[in-house]
Amino acid sequence: MSNPYLCPRCKTNRTRFHKIEQRAEPVKLDPQTGTVTQTLEEASLDVFHMNYGGPSMRVQCGACGLNELEEMFVAYAKRN
Repeated sequence: MSNPYLCPRCKTNRTRFHKIEQRAEPVKLDPQTGTVTQTLEEASLDVFHMNYGGPSMRVQCGACGLNELEEMFVAYAKRN
């Protein structure tokens, strides 16, 4: 189900937004060069590599550029 948005910063935008899907890719880097030495699978991470715990989607206001969690825009729309 879709929810209406309202930007908490500019307080007027209800129609122009960017939905940003985040996809984490676990990798190992060479410490000297920064090049990717190995791409890992989420299921086979080693002991010292934590799973990504951030949001899968963020929203950016198309008017003022505020970039926050989707819940922030939805909650502000419900209050106003």
